[in-house]
Amino acid sequence: MTQVRAIKVNHLNAVLADFDRAKAHFTGKYDATYFLTPPTQDATAGLFEIGHVIFEMFVPKMWLLNARYGAHYLGVEFQVESLADGRAALAEHGIAINRDIGTAVHSDPADFHGVSLEFYEGEFHETDYGPIQCAKLPGAAWWAAHPLRLSGLKALTWAVRDAALVQGRLAALIGAMPVGVAERPVVGGRATMVAIADTVVELLEPTGPGVLADHLERWGEGLRSTVLGSHDMAAVRRWGEERGLPHEPGTADGWLQVPAAANEGIIIEFAPA
Repeated sequence: MTQVRAIKVNHLNAVLADFDRAKAHFTGKYDATYFLTPPTQDATAGLFEIGHVIFEMFVPKMWLLNARYGAHYLGVEFQVESLADGRAALAEHGIAINRDIGTAVHSDPADFHGVSLEFYEGEFHETDYGPIQCAKLPGAAWWAAHPLRLSGLKALTWAVRDAALVQGRLAALIGAMPVGVAERPVVGGRATMVAIADTVVELLEPTGPGVLADHLERWGEGLRSTVLGSHDMAAVRRWGEERGLPHEPGTADGWLQVPAAANEGIIIEFAPA
């Protein structure tokens, strides 16, 4: 079967409730750089960067249609070697394309454990988008020197019910390679870690009652958090105190997370780089 060759994570896709409020939150609380407003018809979209990690937010024109489920991570965009291979692989694996804009495709999250996989041949950090781009990205060195001392994308966490099943499907579809297994008692789960392109994905499976089981009960399978690496976790704590950004224990020991309720509905975590 056709396998997608992924080069890097371009950005995370998130569905949020209020565009202006979210833009103000992430630029104000994290020093995010808001840099692009792409044209869309049925939602307001915008891209911002934190710690050399790009997020694209989509705010539906009528929030009522999404209100029951709420704000959440929709999925992840990968830069791939061949969009044609991406289309073929999705078809061969029985995964529907939910949105097709010609230069990129979004798979149906219902067909792949709650995550929409987006494939695009280009990349986002170095591209000049011309008149629709409103700012330049500061770069990895700027973020490393920022008070948060951020090193980039450490991991993505993905809540699943059967980690072995998802690991096998990811290996077949996109060449995910096994990294290891670790207990995650803070959330009541176990992480099966796989490498995809330039990042690690933690497939979090519950081992009993706890935060993870509650998450699956409420939202079902899907991306749970983005994990940013930091060279100074004490600085992360200080930054949170100064900016009014609450922290609580993260997925793993030594990690900190900003809870969804204080973060426009999505979890961002910090972990030692």
